[in-house]
Amino acid sequence: MPKIIPVAPFDAVVFGATGDLTMRKLLPALYYRFRDRQIPEESRIIAAARSHYGTGEYRDLAAAALERHVPAADRDPEAVTRFLDHLAYVSVDGAGEAGWEDLANLLAEHPDHVRPYYLATSPSLYGAICRNLSAHGLIGERSRVVLEKPIGHDLASARAINDQVGKVFPESQIFRIDHYLGKETVQNLLALRFANTIFERLWNADVIDHVQITVAETVGVEGRGGYYDTSGALRDMLQNHMLQLLCLLGMESPLSLDADAVRDEKLKVLRALKPIPAHEVPHRTVRGQYVAGAVNGQPVPGYIADLAENRSSLTETFVALKLELMTPRWAGVPFYLRTGKRLPQKVSEIVVQFRSSPFSIFSDEFAREPNRLVIRLQPQEGIKLEVMTKEPGPGGMRLRATGLDISFEETFNQRYPDAYERLLMDVVRGNATLFMRRDEVEAAWAWADTLLNAWADRPEPPRPYPAGTWGPTAAIALIERDGRTWHEDIG
Repeated sequence: MPKIIPVAPFDAVVFGATGDLTMRKLLPALYYRFRDRQIPEESRIIAAARSHYGTGEYRDLAAAALERHVPAADRDPEAVTRFLDHLAYVSVDGAGEAGWEDLANLLAEHPDHVRPYYLATSPSLYGAICRNLSAHGLIGERSRVVLEKPIGHDLASARAINDQVGKVFPESQIFRIDHYLGKETVQNLLALRFANTIFERLWNADVIDHVQITVAETVGVEGRGGYYDTSGALRDMLQNHMLQLLCLLGMESPLSLDADAVRDEKLKVLRALKPIPAHEVPHRTVRGQYVAGAVNGQPVPGYIADLAENRSSLTETFVALKLELMTPRWAGVPFYLRTGKRLPQKVSEIVVQFRSSPFSIFSDEFAREPNRLVIRLQPQEGIKLEVMTKEPGPGGMRLRATGLDISFEETFNQRYPDAYERLLMDVVRGNATLFMRRDEVEAAWAWADTLLNAWADRPEPPRPYPAGTWGPTAAIALIERDGRTWHEDIG
């Protein structure tokens, strides 16, 4: 078992404490860290929202949330009771005046504690909450603020949010969270590349043919139609999660694991993204929207039917892109990215395909099949290297691709913490390595804006695709006209 290092005592204030994110992710994550004795007994989780609950009533809500979102085998009754005892509730109007004095009085009980403020609210409230924290004297050297995505919906709005928060908190105390960066496999990208000479020396255009990144969901908008219809797949998933994965794949070795050293290299990747000229947008991008179909054998409605309003929506629920990086390491290597809702499987993976051998001594038709490195982020985190091996038995030299497979959970025989567990503890420690810096966020939006503007200038409807398929046929053509194919050997 890994050594669990306790963090310093803290008072974590969660704004938006009655919302879905808090109930589904934050409270379970904090419970696991408390159960495993990483959170000191002196710490408190202070729930803040506009609803008028008492602390006892909120603890009942939290208990129900743990029952829904934590497996029964992981719910230790004593640990659950003790954890709930560390919850307090304050009714606070983030944008107004009500409740702030009560919050200040509660925090004054432990002035020396680390104070993470988690804004699990609409981004439109970030500026107002931060101004109120400052106005009521609740920000000090041991304070941090955590911002959930989306940080804006374009470059201008992202800058406006960053400006509002930056007037109150210095950049070193701002933690822009992307839960993908807390996944074990994502962090293992750094270990895979920079702790293994065999891979780092092969990590370049001389050896790698292309890279694929797929983030697929089986669900539709699931009651989030109001938000999603103003966002779409590019803003919701690609501009943040997937570009962050691209950064870790494409970056040069940082000088150290210091937060700014790592983020400096990621920023270089974002700035090296080759712009897609307007005339190439139809050939290098595909937008799709799901229509009625079947997922896991069950009929599901189309996107328009899932929306409560806007029955003529042109929002994309699928996007596929061909990207390039303007760096010596990656010159000429295409990166194919795709993400969508109502696809056949819930999976997030990276496929690094190496170049085929220019010559083979084997007559087997598969002898020149390229090696692949498959990095699985979910549902089962792990790494598989596909190599050619001889099939056992007599009768000649028959070759077959075989996977050297590492499942992290099976290999290390332990439960892997959820991404939010790791990231929340990093906030308390003040370790910003796995969080986005302001210039990263704005560089990603600057690139995304060019594509969004090109789509707006050519207002073509997204291509329909039946729910339960891998997106529009145009997404297949996007990669196959380059003589390549999407990796769909997913199991």
